[in-house]
Amino acid sequence: MRFLPGPAPAYDLTYDDVFMVPSRSEVTSRFDVDLSSADGTGTTIPLVVANMTAIAGRRMAETVARRGGLVVIPQDIPQPVVSDVVRWVKSRHLVFDTPIMLRPEQTVGEAIVLLTKRAHGAAVVVDDGRPIGLVTEADLARVDRFAQVSAVMSVQLSTLTDGTSPEAAYDALASARHRLAPVVGTDGRLVGILTRQGALRATVYRPNTDADGRLRIAAAVGINGDVPGKAQALVEAGVDVLVMDTAHGHQAKMLDALRTVRALGLGVPIAAGNVVTADGTRDLIAAGADIVKVGVGPGAMCTTRMMTAVGRPQFSAVLECASTASELGKHVWADGGVRHPRDVALALAAGASNVMVGSWFAGTLESPGDLFTDENGRSYKESFGMASARAVANRTAAETSFDRARKALYEEGISHARMYVDPARPSVEDLIDSITAGVRSSFTYAGASTVAEFVERAVVGVQSMAGFAEGRPLHTSW
Repeated sequence: MRFLPGPAPAYDLTYDDVFMVPSRSEVTSRFDVDLSSADGTGTTIPLVVANMTAIAGRRMAETVARRGGLVVIPQDIPQPVVSDVVRWVKSRHLVFDTPIMLRPEQTVGEAIVLLTKRAHGAAVVVDDGRPIGLVTEADLARVDRFAQVSAVMSVQLSTLTDGTSPEAAYDALASARHRLAPVVGTDGRLVGILTRQGALRATVYRPNTDADGRLRIAAAVGINGDVPGKAQALVEAGVDVLVMDTAHGHQAKMLDALRTVRALGLGVPIAAGNVVTADGTRDLIAAGADIVKVGVGPGAMCTTRMMTAVGRPQFSAVLECASTASELGKHVWADGGVRHPRDVALALAAGASNVMVGSWFAGTLESPGDLFTDENGRSYKESFGMASARAVANRTAAETSFDRARKALYEEGISHARMYVDPARPSVEDLIDSITAGVRSSFTYAGASTVAEFVERAVVGVQSMAGFAEGRPLHTSW
């Protein structure tokens, strides 16, 4: 990446402070762009879901990995639960979504609760593992909640066969004028569900898979307690990427823990952070990090900069840390501060191999939280920062009441935030479509077909806030 000719900026920059200019391009189509990362994580789109309890769960992990990204399971999840999540994600289909299954005798009330757990918005009624009906929100509207789903399910059922190509599946659904259909194996038992949109996406995205062709997943570990034991257990459970995580990554305790874990020879990439300087990047890499997480304070749930004055504008932090990591043959993840697809493109231009997303994905149907409705009828989910009082309470549940009370005196993060679900884009897949469409276009403007070419060819300028405002669309006339 290079700046436009002129004096170098005398101050650090956020994503809003910069813009890209187009260059001569031989790349004629977004579909000619390869967004795969070279950092060893296997991502085929440059998106990593942050290790936040309100965001990174098994539904998110399955869905994002199927589209080529990676989800990091938070460090405060008990080890047996993490093992179960990893096992579950590894068993998911690479094309078909996991169906919501109901027995005929289950109630409409149960179905209503479960339908919000999946963006496809349907449940398959099964008998002995074989689909006999389909239930959608429309079928459940104005129906007694104690009624059985067998009384309201649609029985005019079309099914797809496992092994059907995405193109053929799309054609079959379009011909039948169906939005989705259950997918069955040769024995007639249910193996998944596929929507028309899902069939299209299967031709655009490549899943992030391990050497055995299973979806990849990452998990975080802190720097307190039996760190090597926890790291060993995570890898033995099948975790593909280990993330060593603490708010202040450039400290002796992190470096010691990182050296200890690296010495185990676990055979998976190790990401560590967070830092915002070249010195921090060098020290983490010297201690054993393959990937350095960059970002202090830019997250939507983070109050660190307002509480402590510590942090750094994210574009400059990524640019400096990525340059240092590249010199050492390693990589960085840009962690936090992205609000628009343009920000993801700018993080990649600055040298990040992947971009971590947190709160942006909190208000999606795949995030772990329950779905609430506000006083105006809008759906939302609750999110919270991982240094907030709420997160600290979860993380210290096994400690004494006194120790928990002491730690609760200090917090850096929002404990309760409403993340509204966009009715037009309720799924994380909808957001991934939007992000990757913008990023792919950025690549074509730069004349780059790979991430490495994009870093080399991107030309960036510095703008005023009026310049940033000029680029924002107007949804109503002025």
